[in-house]
Amino acid sequence: MAIRLLIADDHSVVRQGLRMFLGTDPEIEIVGEAGDGAEALRLARQLQPDVVLMDLLMPVMDGISATAAIRRELPDTEVVALTSVLEGAAVVDAVRAGAIGYLLKDTGAHELRRAIKAAAVGQVQLSPQAAARLLREVRTPDRIAEPFTDREMDVLRLLAQGKSNKDISQALNIAEQTVKTHVSHILDKLDVPSRTQAALYAIRAGLVPSS
Repeated sequence: MAIRLLIADDHSVVRQGLRMFLGTDPEIEIVGEAGDGAEALRLARQLQPDVVLMDLLMPVMDGISATAAIRRELPDTEVVALTSVLEGAAVVDAVRAGAIGYLLKDTGAHELRRAIKAAAVGQVQLSPQAAARLLREVRTPDRIAEPFTDREMDVLRLLAQGKSNKDISQALNIAEQTVKTHVSHILDKLDVPSRTQAALYAIRAGLVPSS
């Protein structure tokens, strides 16, 4: 089944370009386009895409606020942040809001398609440099109200190693839907909106190496 993608960018020429080269991939189905964050949120509610490709600087509602709202309301929809400038605060804010990925607009078509597909299967991709910065600047809880079960710990370790839902299900011999349920419980216990923040917690807690 194709990945259902919503594109959010306030420049129509950018949306057109994205549609042109992403639309040629049979594994990706572009289900909608939004010109601002508020429209992205409205269409996400309506269309329930697998992934939203989200520009960060948009009118009416910016991409950070739209990402936070989508992740709150639609936990099964992942957001990949897209921006023209690799500005440190924006990366941190995007991850805090719940984005699973972060890309520059000059990213090549192959890399962009790969990032969308990785997001769709719940794969956290952090370079060592990004992880180091995010570990410094993104809050993760010092302690959690309710301890993880042994199975949740297994899932969290594999998630933080960049494994997809399918990889985790195969490694633990459980169904993919069960993996998603465990991830949902992990995010609830950590009180964070994204797998990326859960991965940062796992690194900080020493469950997986930081590089």
